[in-house]
This record gives sequence, C-alpha cells and structure tokens, in this order.
Amino acid sequence: MTFADVARPVAVLAAGVAMAAPFVIRDRAPSQAPPAPAAVVAPVRQEQGPVLPGIEVLLRDSLHLVRGKRVGLITNHTAVTRDGRTSIDVLHSHPEVRLVALFGPEHGIRGNVDGGDPVASGRDPRTGVPVYSLYGATQRPTAAMLRGIDVLLFDMQDIGARPYTYVWTMTMAMEEAARRGIPFIVLDRPNPVTSRAEGPLMQYDMRTRGPLITGAYPVPLRHGMTAGELARYVNGEYRLGTQLKVIPVDNWRGDQWFDQTGLRWINPSPNIRTMDAALAFSGLVMLETTNLSIGRGTATPFGYVGAPYIDNQELLRRVRRYNLPGVEFALAEFTPRGTDWMQFPNRRCRGVSLRITDRNAFKPVLTGLVFLSEIQKMNPSQLGMGPMLQMLGSRWAPAAVRAGQDPREIYARWERENAEWNTVRAKYALYPGE
Repeated sequence: MTFADVARPVAVLAAGVAMAAPFVIRDRAPSQAPPAPAAVVAPVRQEQGPVLPGIEVLLRDSLHLVRGKRVGLITNHTAVTRDGRTSIDVLHSHPEVRLVALFGPEHGIRGNVDGGDPVASGRDPRTGVPVYSLYGATQRPTAAMLRGIDVLLFDMQDIGARPYTYVWTMTMAMEEAARRGIPFIVLDRPNPVTSRAEGPLMQYDMRTRGPLITGAYPVPLRHGMTAGELARYVNGEYRLGTQLKVIPVDNWRGDQWFDQTGLRWINPSPNIRTMDAALAFSGLVMLETTNLSIGRGTATPFGYVGAPYIDNQELLRRVRRYNLPGVEFALAEFTPRGTDWMQFPNRRCRGVSLRITDRNAFKPVLTGLVFLSEIQKMNPSQLGMGPMLQMLGSRWAPAAVRAGQDPREIYARWERENAEWNTVRAKYALYPGE
C-alpha cells in the first residue's frame, strides 16, 4: 500500500468535536499502475569533513550526468557553493556544461522580489542566459520553456515548512519533466531546522483548498525533509514517473542545524532573516491565514503575534499558562511598515513577542496553535480565521479550533498522524541522524 491518499474527513460533533477517529491511509493510484522508478541517488560518503551542498558533490563525483548536455537550472540566490559562488556562475563557467535556461521561483533568481509579487521573465544580466518565471503567468515550466533542454536541475535552499513555495515549484517542474521524458536532478541542501517533523499533516484532498504552490502533496507543516528527500517521497508515493536523481549533501546529519554546517546563511526570502525566523515560520505561518500580524513590516518578522484589537496582557497571561518549551514571551506593541504585503500596515498592534531560548525544545507548530486557539477564544467575532483547510490540513482541525478544543488535544492527534507518516517518510531518508 502506498501513502497516496491520507485521512478520510472526520465528522465533527458540534458539542465536543470528535477527535478519536483513526488516521486512515488509502491508495489513490490505480492498482494496475506500475510503481514509479526509484530515485537514483549519488552515494552519501559521510566522512569526517566539511558539509558540501549538492552542487559541489555533482561537480566532484557526478559530472557525467550533465557533461555536454543542455542544462536548465531552477534556482535562486541561495544556491551557492561553500565558498560563496553561485550555482549559476559555477555551471555557466564550466567548460563541460551548457547552461541554456534558468527558471526563477517566488522572489526571483536573485531573491529581490517581495513575497507574492509576480516574477518577470527575461535574461540574467550576468550570464545572458534566458530566465523563465515560475511565479507569474505560470507556476510550472511550459513545453516552450523546456524545448531543447536535455536535463533539468533544481538547486535552492528550502526552510522545511509546507507553505514555503520552493519545494512545490520543484514538484510541479518534476511533473512537467516526467511528461516530456526529461531527467530531473535535485542538488540537495540541508534542512536548516533539522529533520524533525511537527504539526498538521495535510490530507491529500486539502491540496486544492489553497494554492498548490503552498502545499501540493501531503506533508506536515514542519516536514523535516530536505528538498531531495521530499522529491523522492513525492516521486515514489505518487508515481510521477520522473527520471529522478538526488545529489545529496556531503557530511550533513539530519540533526544538524544550519549554523552548525559552516555553510553561508543567505536569507532565503526577504522576511526569513535569521535561523529563529526560519524555525518560527513553520508554526506562526498558520496565523497568516487570519487577520493577525506575525511581525512582517518590523525588524523581527515571525517574532510577534498581535493585532490592533487584542488585549495583549490577557493574551500573554493565557499563553504563559501552557508552559511552552524553549520560548519566552513578553508584552509588545509594534507598527508594521513597508511596501511589501503585511497585515495592519501603519497601524499600532498590541501583542506578544517571542524569543526562542532552546531551539531543540521549541515546538513552533504547537506554539502557533496555542496562539490561534486562545485568540479565537478571546476574540471570536474579530478573529478572521478563514477556512484554513490547506494550512491546517483537514476539515476537523479548523472546526476543533472554532469549537474551543484544547490545543494540546489537537496537537496530540497531529502527532499521532505524523507518527504513521514518518514510517513512510523513512523509506526516502538520505541522512544519518534522522
């Protein structure tokens, strides 16, 4: 049985919200369909030595995969070697590689486009290579974009959270590559917030309850995989048929944080400016489907929760009552300012600040859920939750929050679902310490 269609919708009882129904796995693919080819993976050497991203491992060990071929590269500014050279420049200058096309995700290949803004096609001014936008009129490469490409590469730094768009740009490109028989290579990079998974597993039928670019396939909110592992999982469990190869990170362990790798931290998007922001994102991002501010437009995005209508002293009292691990809270007032998207621009917000004190103990998804649940209880007529079906991954979870279910009970069910998902995920793991 494959992990191809996840939990059936669970009936929610108005009085108490039924929470005991089992997590059910169903096979979505036709039983007669052949399984997808297994991803062919370059060896993980795991010697004592520096952590090397996939681009360097490719050039060291697997150049034959791209030698003399017309290469398309899906990438952005985060794709750099250990010494800071961009993958674009490395491949373009290599005498045995023909870099013929670049594909830009959200924020563009240079990372300077605000979140949600369309990315333009054009030419890379440094190399002259054509750049095709995958975050504009289309979010997947078209037949015209892929014409003349022999092999398609993906190289970007993800942050390990389902709504972050880079890995779904990857899976949509994998689907298009499979349709045209184009080999697809993921040049892997570490998951900066480790291989730990947490939070609501998205049911398969919830993928269409939001944009595919924020959740094309079932993974938890904090999914704990690298881009290469996620590509293997999607290709294997959902039978895309992609001719997939993953070039793994050398000498990285799944329990290593990014700042333990010796690699250069490059803000993967304008509001992910620190490791703490990357870690907090996977929990606080659920609040961005509501009318709450999480600090966009301040010096500390993903460091606040607030709104003009909140009694922040009462909110602080309520969240402290949970004794959440690895984080401290304080009263805060802040005014979001700027030109990119944010909640409550130029309006004073009352809220609570977060300071991560122990990132190994901190549970960003539980923390975000506690804020959502308590603000819903405090301000049921003012909090605009929206459906939240893709974000919370199911019909039962938003209903449970609205019904006042204890967030610890909701979270416990999420953890039970994740335990079953982890048994499937383990088939595609590439690194020790996971």
